[in-house]
Amino acid sequence: MFLTRLISGVVLILIALCTLIAGGGLLAAVTFFIALAGYFELARATGIHEKGKINGLEAVGFLGIIAYYAAMFFSGSPLLLCVSAIGVFMAGMGVYVAVFPRYPFEKVAENFFHFMYAPVMLSFLYMTRELAYGQYLVWLIVISSWGCDTCAYLVGICIGRKKIFPVLSPKKSLEGCIGGLAGAGLLAAAYGYFLVESAVEDQTVTLILIFICVVGAVASQIGDLAASAIKRNHNIKDYGRLIPGHGGIMDRFDSVIVTAPMIYFLAALLIR
Repeated sequence: MFLTRLISGVVLILIALCTLIAGGGLLAAVTFFIALAGYFELARATGIHEKGKINGLEAVGFLGIIAYYAAMFFSGSPLLLCVSAIGVFMAGMGVYVAVFPRYPFEKVAENFFHFMYAPVMLSFLYMTRELAYGQYLVWLIVISSWGCDTCAYLVGICIGRKKIFPVLSPKKSLEGCIGGLAGAGLLAAAYGYFLVESAVEDQTVTLILIFICVVGAVASQIGDLAASAIKRNHNIKDYGRLIPGHGGIMDRFDSVIVTAPMIYFLAALLIR
């Protein structure tokens, strides 16, 4: 099991390196397929998906993802992105009304939540890469999510004592959470000082990157716990088996999904 998890982790890192360095169409395509998989895993976990077929709500979700990512890649217009998201909301309400009372309102609301949660929030990975200095800023998402996760795990294993979420996540400790935040800050400091500082003109950015990554690390831990809460609410261990040893897309990218928009907005506001 450990070897399988290790191999999958190495493959994920290599894919991340290739796609984030390349950016452009490759990153957009990879992000799009991750978004599709994440949406499907959420729909299956919450009972929206009906085995063996795609129902009306899922059709709205999948078509909405296609429309949203097409608008993001070919236009990048915030207006079109908003129109795409509102279109998914209206289409879901249309299905709700057209086949009433087949779907309870809770399922219609859940379906829109799934669309916003995985596909829309994950799209900020691509949009961060498209910012000025995006080839540097996009790695802040990795530092704030996977870097924070790794540091939190190591600190928790070594000195973790006080359990702060015993019902939701029994293995998480206060020491681990603090270690994750500190680790993300230290990684950001090294990354900013040695790699980014010389690339950004007329601005000292290392302290800004530390701030962004610590805030992102807080979002990362919330995202991880929120994804775990959904699993516990629906009595499932993993969202899927797409990534051997890690589970599904939502198991591995739960923190990235929440961190990406946080990094995007902070970077767009603070890095000139």
